[in-house]
Amino acid sequence: MTRLFLNRALAMVAVLFGLAVAVFVLQVVIPTDPARAMVGSNAPEEVVAQARADLGYDQPIPAQFAAYLGRITRGDLQHSLHTHNPVSDDLGRFAPATIELGFYAALIAGALGLGLGLLLVGGGLVGRVARVVLVGWAAVPAFLTGMLLIVVFYSWLHVLPGSGRVDDDLLLPDGPTGLLTVDALLTGQFALLGNLISHLVLPAVTLALLPAVAIARTLHASLEQVMGEDYIRTARSKGLRERTVLLRHALRNAAGPTLTMAGLLVGLMLGGVVVVEQIFSWPGLGLYVTQSIAYSDFPAITGTTLALGAAYVVINFWVDVAQAVADPRLRSA
Repeated sequence: MTRLFLNRALAMVAVLFGLAVAVFVLQVVIPTDPARAMVGSNAPEEVVAQARADLGYDQPIPAQFAAYLGRITRGDLQHSLHTHNPVSDDLGRFAPATIELGFYAALIAGALGLGLGLLLVGGGLVGRVARVVLVGWAAVPAFLTGMLLIVVFYSWLHVLPGSGRVDDDLLLPDGPTGLLTVDALLTGQFALLGNLISHLVLPAVTLALLPAVAIARTLHASLEQVMGEDYIRTARSKGLRERTVLLRHALRNAAGPTLTMAGLLVGLMLGGVVVVEQIFSWPGLGLYVTQSIAYSDFPAITGTTLALGAAYVVINFWVDVAQAVADPRLRSA
């Protein structure tokens, strides 16, 4: 287990370095001049040249790359051209909203995927209907799902808010985490907690539906294969109930491919969060990077890309560790 952990950790570091290289290359080859974007399109050429020197863009490419690596290892992602704040400070302000949304979406995706995957194993009419529903969900893009949920639950039924993170007239909790639901719970503001959860429901469900479908289909396929193994027939021959055989013997052995798929789906959720936060006016990293694109704010764009990419790599590292815990055969890999 220790060897696997170290191997995965080294691989994670290598991938993070590759991500840094990719973001730097993108920054170099993009046709727009960041120095010109910083000082404005009407600035004199000598002002642009001074800005380019201040940013280090007048140096040779290897020197720029060395300086770039030094900055990001110190957590220095430069200053935003739009907000004029350090990008790391902006990320610290916007990231908690995205983390909170992603956390609840992951819980919903896991619960839905597990439930639907187990439901499909039963077969029969219910299983066939669930299969049709899964295929239909897989064909619906996130932006359309979000709009439909807003129309139904906000415009028609008036039971859930359609935008924002909290009602404007409510005072936000002064907590240590920046995760509003956690801070409201820690400070005992249960009415505020209910309001926060009501705002989370629609964007979290929108973000969770496509990953839930993928998890359910992967789990179902893996369970179908596992249910034909000899040890499953042995368990049945002992008189164990089918539910016990499924949950105690089959599910853990079918978890490997599902965990792999869940790790890959983190990328889908991180990509989808940009669209979902736009639809629901959710004040997270997706909204931040969208506004940065409109202003050609390259430090903010590259900083957010690095942060989201690093989150994806780190989460997949822990998914690999979880797979090894679930399947002892992987510990010698």
